Amino acid sequence: MRAWIDGRLLEDPTAPAVSVFDHGLTVGDAVFEAIKVVDGQPFALRRHLDRLHRSAAGLGLGPVDDALLQDGVAAVLGAEHVALGRIRITVTGGVAPLGSGRGDAAPTTIVAVSEVPEFAETTKVITVPWPRNERGALAGLKTTSYGENVVALAEAQRRGAGEAIFANTQGHLCEGTGTNVFYVVDGELRTPTLASGCLAGITRALVLEWYGGVEVDEPIEVVEERASEVFLVSTLRDAQAVVGWNGKDLPYGPITRAVREVWRGREPELLGL
Repeated sequence: MRAWIDGRLLEDPTAPAVSVFDHGLTVGDAVFEAIKVVDGQPFALRRHLDRLHRSAAGLGLGPVDDALLQDGVAAVLGAEHVALGRIRITVTGGVAPLGSGRGDAAPTTIVAVSEVPEFAETTKVITVPWPRNERGALAGLKTTSYGENVVALAEAQRRGAGEAIFANTQGHLCEGTGTNVFYVVDGELRTPTLASGCLAGITRALVLEWYGGVEVDEPIEVVEERASEVFLVSTLRDAQAVVGWNGKDLPYGPITRAVREVWRGREPELLGL
């Protein structure tokens, strides 16, 4: 576990290092990326940095120093070897008054890395009753305002599931707390469009590029009642089969297995890039 802040590699990554007046801490005014590390190399780094820039622009944080971000990644990965891990890049609004208004301080830029266990191949999910707002100011942005996700995931875990799934305000399938959702209906692989309010996941985009599938917005009941296979995708899950939804059993099906096989074959193409 190592951490770097604003050009400085911390000797003790657990020691206090961010101001209590940082706007990311006080009001969640920050964006972030989580990047998989495989054998010391970041996966799809360029794609993640590009999305971070889009999120920062959407939140109004202004331009982010790309070279500084890459320096931070190189610093934490150079400090110790990580076999399987996660890099977390966070850019905040910097020190600001205690309130929603921003100050004029420079952003705070944080890069941290830690090892992580490998995700299980399968999981169970539930639908939660709180909708995603596909028209909200933060829709589609990867910000640190994750309070809704914390509540939803805690409810999923209370009910014996590993992920919570949201519909949007139209009742259409949207996303999980930290995942995009793929599902199979009548032999066709589907996933919600970005207009649903879901995050433009890096893994989501790569599955569509490398394997295929169609983007469609439809009621979440279509998935709950008609899907023959479902899997989740995210930075660390890759493609994870869903074997239960709201207590209903689902098979670990052939399309899910095929996607996982394609992923294993092509993942090395983006290591270090």
